[in-house]
Amino acid sequence: MDWQNATYALVQVAHNFGAVAVVGAPLFVLWPAHPGPSMRRAPAWMVLCGWMLQGASGAAFGATSYYWYGAFPDIHGVAVAALAIKMGCALAGIGLSAALLLAGPGIREARGRLLWSWLLAAGATALTAAAFLRWFS
Repeated sequence: MDWQNATYALVQVAHNFGAVAVVGAPLFVLWPAHPGPSMRRAPAWMVLCGWMLQGASGAAFGATSYYWYGAFPDIHGVAVAALAIKMGCALAGIGLSAALLLAGPGIREARGRLLWSWLLAAGATALTAAAFLRWFS
């Protein structure tokens, strides 16, 4: 078995599940038949964990390259910009989902929908940047 590729594949699996969470949970909450305020705590935890998984698995990509090649991936230009955007989205996503959890079910509906919309935008932006990172590196 090629352990190097297996390692990259397992990190990619974790990264993919994180991506599902950071886009899927906000879509679920913002969908027209959305859950009431008391049912939004679980999706908020899911999106927080998804963003943390995105950050950890992103770092694991670099660590895997360092382990197998003795150096981090050699990226430049568009790929560096895409990575910076993804990292910014992850930080914003962690902050926004933590804000939702701290506010609890008592958050005003308009403010809650705004935070969930920002979370969806951060997730969609990160996924878009991921495509540029992948193909320009």
